[in-house]
Amino acid sequence: MKKRQLFIPVVVLFVCLANVNAQDWPQYLGPHGNSISDQKGILRSWSQNGPEVLWTVNMGIGYGGPVVKDGKVYLLDRDDKVGDNLRCFDLSSGKEFWNFGYEAPGSVMFPGSRSVPIADGSYVYSCGPCGDLYCIDINTHKSVWNKNVWKDFGGEEIPRWAITQCPLIYGDLIIVASQAPQAGVVAYEKLTGNLKWKTPAIGPVGYVSPAIVKIAGADHVVMISASDRKTDSGGKVVGIDPLTGKVLWEYTNWQCSIPTPSAFDAGEGKVLIIGGYQAGAAMIKVEKKTDGSYGVAELYKTIEFGEHTKPPLLCNGYFYAQYSTNERRDGLVCMKMDGQIMWKTKRTPDFNKGSMILADGLILATDGAKSLYLIDPDPSGFKPIASAELLKETGTSNDPMASRGGGSSQNWAPIALADGKLLIRDQSRLMCIKVAE
Repeated sequence: MKKRQLFIPVVVLFVCLANVNAQDWPQYLGPHGNSISDQKGILRSWSQNGPEVLWTVNMGIGYGGPVVKDGKVYLLDRDDKVGDNLRCFDLSSGKEFWNFGYEAPGSVMFPGSRSVPIADGSYVYSCGPCGDLYCIDINTHKSVWNKNVWKDFGGEEIPRWAITQCPLIYGDLIIVASQAPQAGVVAYEKLTGNLKWKTPAIGPVGYVSPAIVKIAGADHVVMISASDRKTDSGGKVVGIDPLTGKVLWEYTNWQCSIPTPSAFDAGEGKVLIIGGYQAGAAMIKVEKKTDGSYGVAELYKTIEFGEHTKPPLLCNGYFYAQYSTNERRDGLVCMKMDGQIMWKTKRTPDFNKGSMILADGLILATDGAKSLYLIDPDPSGFKPIASAELLKETGTSNDPMASRGGGSSQNWAPIALADGKLLIRDQSRLMCIKVAE
């Protein structure tokens, strides 16, 4: 495939990244893989016009979010007529340092980029919607290696909403879900691209990225597959040895035909599984037996808590998630660890596929439309501190069906926080906003 320099939904938990600066946001869901930032000094009040916007840069349409490492911002942009474009900006000024583009034309409903890169050492890795996995040297701005996680394992026609994979780094490996006929989850040597292991196919295609969960003191890669859309059965959650690819355990009582959020490590061997499209949530507990095998117990299931695109936040034993789907508008929802629902905002205010970060004891949240909120996480009720309309109300205007299905605002990209600066991507811009001293 010809490569050249270009100027131009839907969507991983703790990973072993070396030399991570406390102010970095080097991967999807942040340095700890749980949307929690170590940032202190979050501003408790905003001006009448909202927090200060430090800079903006133009973007193509899409849903892919940024990462930050050593004062540089990386984001995968896209022009569906041409291909993908990994762009690098200065965190302080928004100046574009460089970009790396490659040809990968094609479009799906809800077009544009949809994944988050990962920065590690001297490299940044990204996976485009056509399945192109690239390792880019941040010093030379050139490709070190590239694979196609879909076509390399027997995939043919791109899935309905393309490939949505946020790469996961574990030690010397980079792990992604192929979900192709010949592989479920695959691992490559991160410096060479050599295939280290692959699992058999584990179920129908979804849009979930692998996550790391601690089970009995060991790391497991947890992957969620889709259920069959016609029968709404056959969904599977599996735990995988991250070094060998061996499937260690399975949970099969999960039905979500279009899963997107990653599994969430709830501690003590508990794993929270959530899904949009009215799938709700399930809490399971995985324990190691005396013979070395693993057992899985379902603690509870609930239809009253879920998330359409991202894992929830966990704060002081309570989960917070934006549970708005095609058929229900529960808004921001708070759930206790045991499954008890504490409150819902429903449409007042509405939260729909936005992104959230917990920092300095507060939640910074986009609502999926135009607004940014500062929220005090309190199980007794919804307690907003401040809000401001900062984002443009623009959907995927070149795709009428997507605009009708997703609404007039589709600002669903994951956000990032580094050095007191919040990075938010809407459908035309990347914005840098001052949120801390």
